[in-house]
Amino acid sequence: RKALNHELSKLFSEMWDMDVNRLVPGKDYTIDLQGKAGAAQQGDSAVQDSAARHLFHNVNEERLKSIKTFATFISLLDNYETSTGVAEVVTPEEIVENNSFLDAILATEVMKLAHEYLLKKTLAKPNLADFKNQLYDIWFQLYARKEGDRPDSCGFEHVFVGETQRGKQILGLHNWVQFYLQEKRNQIDYKGYVTRKNKSRPDKDDQVLSIQFSWKGSVKPIGSTFIGVSPEFEFALYTVIFLLSEERVTRETVKIEEYELQMVVCRHGHHIGTAYPVLLSTSSE
Repeated sequence: RKALNHELSKLFSEMWDMDVNRLVPGKDYTIDLQGKAGAAQQGDSAVQDSAARHLFHNVNEERLKSIKTFATFISLLDNYETSTGVAEVVTPEEIVENNSFLDAILATEVMKLAHEYLLKKTLAKPNLADFKNQLYDIWFQLYARKEGDRPDSCGFEHVFVGETQRGKQILGLHNWVQFYLQEKRNQIDYKGYVTRKNKSRPDKDDQVLSIQFSWKGSVKPIGSTFIGVSPEFEFALYTVIFLLSEERVTRETVKIEEYELQMVVCRHGHHIGTAYPVLLSTSSE
């Protein structure tokens, strides 16, 4: 296990404390963890289902829609063709929506802190409009997942919306809002939680989970995700790690609140390929 990155732990913990838009478990939403997921391989079409009910028992949608960063974020989720290999078409309306979302998150304390930190490291442009362009390029610029193919993907789509590969594999989809909305439409079937070796079961107040689910006919054997956090919080974390490293895959061990996490960020050229948290332990263990 990589040593704890104290500098990033401190920064991300400050962001966590500043994340006023984060939803409160048991108050703004309730999750229903049910059973522990069985063994599964990527691409399985049928696996044991240890959860008859939805993961999200309820979410206060009024609150979600009343928070600008969530509202603008939700409007982006239907802008993508989830199959890889199918070219994405970005309409003028979608460009406007992308910009509204970036404007909304850039107005938050969480993103301001990320910007200040990156400025100190001379990794971001001081001017907010330039920084916004930088974020647009990292997250929304289209690229081809496979060499020489048509532009079918972008960092935002992969991480927050999810993609399917040849109907066999689920890629990305590490965002709880998308999970909740897909589950509500019965597109996602939650199969149960995943624990690490000899670790205790998660708690309904945990805001980082490892879960198993199927989506569009494929199974994701294990996917980890933050629960209840704001979109700006995830954006800030992943952007900072992405800009700090030139490596194709970066793994940073951080402690945020009671969670010890390995943050994984993969780059696709100048863009985000994927990004997600891996839960190492919680202080309740």
